[in-house]
Amino acid sequence: MLAWLVDEKAIEPHVPVWDKTECKDGTFSVSDFLWNEDSDEYRCPAGKGKALRHHRRPFKKQRSGITKANTLIYRASQLDCNACELKPRCCPNSPHRKIARSVHEAAREVARRIAKTPHYRQSCCHRKKVEMLFAHLKRMLRLDRLRLRGLTGANDEFVLAATVQNLRRLAKLSAQALPDHRIGAPA
Repeated sequence: MLAWLVDEKAIEPHVPVWDKTECKDGTFSVSDFLWNEDSDEYRCPAGKGKALRHHRRPFKKQRSGITKANTLIYRASQLDCNACELKPRCCPNSPHRKIARSVHEAAREVARRIAKTPHYRQSCCHRKKVEMLFAHLKRMLRLDRLRLRGLTGANDEFVLAATVQNLRRLAKLSAQALPDHRIGAPA
């Protein structure tokens, strides 16, 4: 979806990116490896800078080495990893290091860059308000499923529910704006 937004529609994605690449157990994360786009490889954080490459040969039931999760697997040489002094911090439980990279990583990087801007924080606040309105429609006004058929029926039902929601908000706002009329108080 991010690739479609960024590449095809040229829309800035103000959405969070689920990132499971950071390690919390003290081993190297993917961000510790240097990505070289020109040579299509990762470079090891060890001083030697050994390469982790994607082998273009297709594996069983895969197209051009792309997994079912739309990732490319970059692998280090087992000889390089065995000789490395940083192996306990890099890949303690495997013979060599593997990194999975999404085929849409460029679009994911655009979303990560946008997430660091003040505009993103502002859009999160706006999105929270809109999401609360949709949640209210689903929970309180029971719009969890549409009862009318077709696109026009769904449109009519949604417009009616949104109108009810706006009338409820208007009633709350007008109740707050009215002066306090007590019995026996001078008008």
